[in-house]
Amino acid sequence: MALDDDFLLDDGDDEKTIAFIRNYLPQELKNRFSDDELYYFLDTISDYYVSSGCLDAEPDEEGYIDIDRDKIVDYVVREAEKNGIGTFTAEEILWVVQGEMEYANSIGGME
Repeated sequence: MALDDDFLLDDGDDEKTIAFIRNYLPQELKNRFSDDELYYFLDTISDYYVSSGCLDAEPDEEGYIDIDRDKIVDYVVREAEKNGIGTFTAEEILWVVQGEMEYANSIGGME
């Protein structure tokens, strides 16, 4: 049952993240993405963090890990196209990536 509880917590976190990102997006992008696309982007961003090894990097002397937003954006754009999710510009996806990072910062997930 604990595993099921973890999945429910993850779903709740994802819902909060999506709501935060929607609020973070500029007005002209608020209706650009469906919830399914935003969930896909979140999963793809998480995949990037894991596959790139950036989460295993050593923090600098101030405790920060350098994460290249442009690499994440390129990865999400490329994966969305490859997987038939849609064609998105780097500028559009940058807002989603920044929103995800801002949400993580707001809850203490990243520095």
